[in-house]
Amino acid sequence: MGVKNRLKEIRMKEYMMNQKEFCNMLEVSQSTYSSIESNKIQGNIENILAIAKALNRKVEDIWYLED
Repeated sequence: MGVKNRLKEIRMKEYMMNQKEFCNMLEVSQSTYSSIESNKIQGNIENILAIAKALNRKVEDIWYLED
């Protein structure tokens, strides 16, 4: 079991932006965002909440537990 996210899907399907544009919109560094999007790191709670708020979504709409 692990925590996964839907950030890439949201970025590409709903916003149609590359990572750099998306990071600028979210006000998150590209290196941090890239690691979070690829599930290499989970991100700290501040980044997670800031990203969810910027996307006007609940955290659980973006992050989920994978069985």
